[in-house]
Amino acid sequence: MNEAASVTHPLYDLLPSDVEGYESLVDLALDMRWSWSHATDEVWRELDPVLWDLTHQPCDVLQTVSREKLRNALADPAFRKKIDALVQSKKRVEDAPAWFQQAHPESPLNCVAYFSMEFMLSEALPIYSGGLGNVAGDQLKAASDLGVPVIGVGLLYQQGYFRQVIDRDGQQQALYPYNDPGQLPITPLRKPDGEWLRLEVPLPGYSVWLRTWQVQVGGVKLYLLDSNDIANYPAHRGITSELYGGGPELRLKQELVLGIGGWRLLRALGLQPEVCHLNEGHAAFAVLERARDYMQESGRPFDVALAVTRAGNLFTTHTAVEAGFDRFAPALIEQYLGGYARRLGIELRDLLALGRQNPDDPAEPFNMAYLAIRGSGAVNGVSSLHGRVSRHLFQPLFPNYPHTEVPVGHITNGVHMPTWDSAEADELWTEACGKERWMGTAEITGENMRRVSDARLWKFRIAASQSFVEYVREHLSMQLATSGSTPAEVAEAKLFFDPNVLTLGFARRFAAYKRPNMLLHDPERLLRLLSNPQRPVQLIIAGKAHPEDRAG
Repeated sequence: MNEAASVTHPLYDLLPSDVEGYESLVDLALDMRWSWSHATDEVWRELDPVLWDLTHQPCDVLQTVSREKLRNALADPAFRKKIDALVQSKKRVEDAPAWFQQAHPESPLNCVAYFSMEFMLSEALPIYSGGLGNVAGDQLKAASDLGVPVIGVGLLYQQGYFRQVIDRDGQQQALYPYNDPGQLPITPLRKPDGEWLRLEVPLPGYSVWLRTWQVQVGGVKLYLLDSNDIANYPAHRGITSELYGGGPELRLKQELVLGIGGWRLLRALGLQPEVCHLNEGHAAFAVLERARDYMQESGRPFDVALAVTRAGNLFTTHTAVEAGFDRFAPALIEQYLGGYARRLGIELRDLLALGRQNPDDPAEPFNMAYLAIRGSGAVNGVSSLHGRVSRHLFQPLFPNYPHTEVPVGHITNGVHMPTWDSAEADELWTEACGKERWMGTAEITGENMRRVSDARLWKFRIAASQSFVEYVREHLSMQLATSGSTPAEVAEAKLFFDPNVLTLGFARRFAAYKRPNMLLHDPERLLRLLSNPQRPVQLIIAGKAHPEDRAG
């Protein structure tokens, strides 16, 4: 099968045969470029302003709006002209050579497969938890803008990561709303004859069938796997139920699906990536499956296959503490990978050795980061400091290397700016630096930014602070009303904070190693800072803790 698999979506099933232009709306809704370009926002707001402001999900709008409203909208010449212009603009972007094609026209690089446990593209596709998903989603968006030939590989979770509610006592409550595939911007992958592309991954005593999906991320495709297939036993249908849910056994099965199933999906699509990028150790089983694939093609033994393929594998580690690496008990690896080791033509002991510091210690757990390092030609942290920390963490794997020469580099994490800057910020920096300021290198961007006057920057800052305070007031009052607070408490929340006061924010995943309790290291000093009438400060704290992390 080749990559030109057909895709369908329930929105096409709703296609009114007498409404010309509806298919263009569907195509715009299913291309997640809308999540950062915002060019189509007014279209969805015009169709259903209330639902759009609540969800910011085009698929929901299209599935909810009445046929009559659609007919009337698409019969309006101004609305139709807007749709046609958006479709033409989308086609021009897709057809035009991007930065990569212009800067590297002779590049032999045709495909980079980017494996990640989570991808944050938009709230419309809730298959992410925190920073790891942010990085992965931003890299796909940046690859689309720059024309870099990247494809993503991940999992489609039936519930994703939990949704947080703060109750009246200030306690976090975890909720798990269901991700209905028919309401998500995803499409099933189908073979040319219309059959849904499904993959079989053998596990001890049974096989797990995986359904396959595609997400259009501008010019980049993200492929997702899920185990909620009717051919699976009920327990196995739940393998991809929750992101980071369940115990070690469920986590191991998820990582087997991601690494082994993910590589098999690429091969089923006829893709042969030159580079396999592992975003954290969760995806490290792709190293083994890629080597097994090469063994089948070349007839070479596993050790040769691993040596050949590791040159095309890259491993990015994000973890700053030893406890953050995924580890599995040897008995669990034997249960789930004993047969796989035989198919690789190696002993289980040899497979376990790839994930151990001491291969002769039968009690040592199997470390996924160690497997990723031993199976990758390059390893990097995500900042200069993190590179140094990672060299210290992985020093035991390289006992004869000086600390400074442990082969772990760093590539500083960035963000996809069009996703994160506000409409007001985009207007300011477009005025100063042009719309294409982030496309390619940025030698003159800083110089152009420095030309913006202090008065213009201060005006922007005041407007942004006002917008932020209004957002906090609205959401805090809504949170209090939901938790059963009194009308007076809800009304008071609508007056909280002052947009003219210095505001400090702490917004991240709540885990002990991220040290949120540092804020309380010196309570008296904190109180003085927050109550100083000459230099007032206000503090906003937001975050989520894993439901099983009581300390967080």
